[in-house]
Amino acid sequence: MKRQINKKLLITAVCAASAVGAAMAQSPADSIALPRLWSYAECVDYAKTHNISLQQSMLTRESGLQDLEAAKAQWFPSLNFSTSQGFTNYPRPADGMKKNSYSGSYGLNAGWTIYNGGKRENTIKRNELSDEVNSLAVEAIHNNLETEILVCYLQILYARDAISIAKQTCEVSRVQKERAEQLMNSGRMSRVDYVQLESQYLNDEYNVVSAEASYNTRRLELKKLLELGIDADMQFPELNFDDTAVLQPLPAKADVYAAAIAWLPELRSLGIEGEMSDLDVKIARAGYAPSITLNGSVVTGNGSGTGFSFGDQLLNGLNEHIGVTLSIPIFDNKTNKTNVAKAKIEKLNTDLKLQSKLNDVAQSVESYYIEAQNAQAKYVSGKKQLESAQLTDELTNEQFKLGLVNTLDLLSSHNTLLNARQELLQAKYMAILNIKMLDFYQNKGITL
Repeated sequence: MKRQINKKLLITAVCAASAVGAAMAQSPADSIALPRLWSYAECVDYAKTHNISLQQSMLTRESGLQDLEAAKAQWFPSLNFSTSQGFTNYPRPADGMKKNSYSGSYGLNAGWTIYNGGKRENTIKRNELSDEVNSLAVEAIHNNLETEILVCYLQILYARDAISIAKQTCEVSRVQKERAEQLMNSGRMSRVDYVQLESQYLNDEYNVVSAEASYNTRRLELKKLLELGIDADMQFPELNFDDTAVLQPLPAKADVYAAAIAWLPELRSLGIEGEMSDLDVKIARAGYAPSITLNGSVVTGNGSGTGFSFGDQLLNGLNEHIGVTLSIPIFDNKTNKTNVAKAKIEKLNTDLKLQSKLNDVAQSVESYYIEAQNAQAKYVSGKKQLESAQLTDELTNEQFKLGLVNTLDLLSSHNTLLNARQELLQAKYMAILNIKMLDFYQNKGITL
């Protein structure tokens, strides 16, 4: 009976250990209910919580807040307790002296900086501005995530539609190959022509595989942005971008640029960094100013050979001190001069970075505008080309069934139709991407 009980306990312990191990092996995403279909908004919301770069920027801001608290604490006085214990040996003591003596001292020391040239006040202001910069950095990373996810998401939708086109094309090739086989068996087509159609069918099969691989690659890129585990499955809802969405009127470039420079966190951050540089100059110049410090202490001590008890020595030796220290810098090996010069250089550098960023924003807005215009024009042209290619392909297929056209004409119409479909699909998604990016620069938010 005892052996059976021990055996049951052993089995229970093993099962419990296995359950704990399985729970520890789970990735963070495994414990969270993931959506069945990932919309663009759900991808962005998930990234807000799980993206590592975004979390690191939040921690950087938290660290900056600690620096701000430390700067504010400089207004308070400092207080510390100190003690020292000493033992002295006299190898040849004088008459009446002991060979060894022991001494100790105990003190409370306080200090408070009354004035240091405004360095303390300006340091607090600088750290407050630094917190704003860190907050804007978090916002900027969030915005970058939105645009990166947008690009990945639209690439996924494009790749998925490309799979559909590839499968449709492959199905047509299969029918053509089967019809060609019948014509070859009846003697109305040569084997050379049949092999060409068979080769086209095999090539279209490969295009399906290639399109599926591209889709999986784009999906993997999105999983990386969202910090999803290897086992996470991502499926996406059907989205249909009609002509109204693709061909919507574009805003004026100047209006987009004006809106962008008013809200982009990167530009606001550089503006604040310019203010920080001004404060750095003031902090550096404070090194030339005198500093005034208030000091106070309460000290006592004890020693051996005095004839008094330890408590009496502490009471008899107790003394209090208060004083003011004025420190005037005279020669500092050019330290202050160097600090002021470097702060002014950093101010100029910040101004140049701001101008460079303004130029980058202007170029980006113009680039998205031109790309959107070109994509819309290609979409309009592509629709007409697709209609023409579909009509030509239908007529060619009917003639092929009757044996009225050769293989080269059939392959030519087949490839023309495939190219027209792909170009129209590409133009549609390029137009949507660039239109959404123009919306982003206008701070309208990105929605799909």
